[in-house]
This record gives sequence, structure tokens and C-alpha cells, in this order.
Amino acid sequence: MNSSRRPSLSPLSRRRQRGLSLIGLLFWGAVIAVLAVVGMKVFPTVLEYYTVQKVVDRIAAGNPSTVPQVRQEFDKATAVEYSIQSVKSGDLVVSKDGNDKVVIEFAYDKEIDLFGPVYLLIKYRGRSH
Repeated sequence: MNSSRRPSLSPLSRRRQRGLSLIGLLFWGAVIAVLAVVGMKVFPTVLEYYTVQKVVDRIAAGNPSTVPQVRQEFDKATAVEYSIQSVKSGDLVVSKDGNDKVVIEFAYDKEIDLFGPVYLLIKYRGRSH
């Protein structure tokens, strides 16, 4: 019997072997990297949307009497909230509901440059509660 020979694996034990090949590891690493880059570029826009929504809700809760007053309060808030860049006070649509409560609506598109000629377009819309 030759001792330098390795014992062969039976077909049953070969089937039980599991793992990730180098190609698989590189593929999944690339997928995770692309998702991380997209997430890092989208996350600030989502934060901006929620900041605008919070400001609009706060202004509507005060039930301002005129449209210029709503726009003035929004301008004050954007001076403090540096993250609001996509919405200006002129973009707000101000109306009143059946209970004579102020309703403020906004909508804007955010275009995110991913790489080369590829862009991601996100359409944000919001309304005061």
C-alpha cells in the first residue's frame, strides 16, 4: 500500500461539500459594492424628503392664515435646515380642506448620477397631515 496516496472522496461526501468559489465571492462582492454605492447616494435624498415633510407638517399644524405666511415660514425653516435644497417656498401648493385646515403639498424629482450615462430618477411627493 502506497502511503503518499490520498484517500479518494466518495460521491456522497463530494455532494456534502459546500462553500463559495472565488468567482462567486467576487460576484457577490461586486453586487454588494454596487448596492452600497447606490444606497449612499440615495440615502441623503430620502433624509431630505423626510425633513421637508417634517417642516411642512409643522407649518400646517400652526394653521397659518395666508399663503405668503406659509411660504415665509418655509423659507425660515430652510435657512435652519441646511439639508433642504430641492424644494423652494414657491414650489409649495397651499390649500384648505373642508374643515378649513391648511393643507400643504409638494412634489419634486431628484436625479442621482450613478456612473457614466446612468442616472436614477426618484419622484418625491408629500402632503401635510
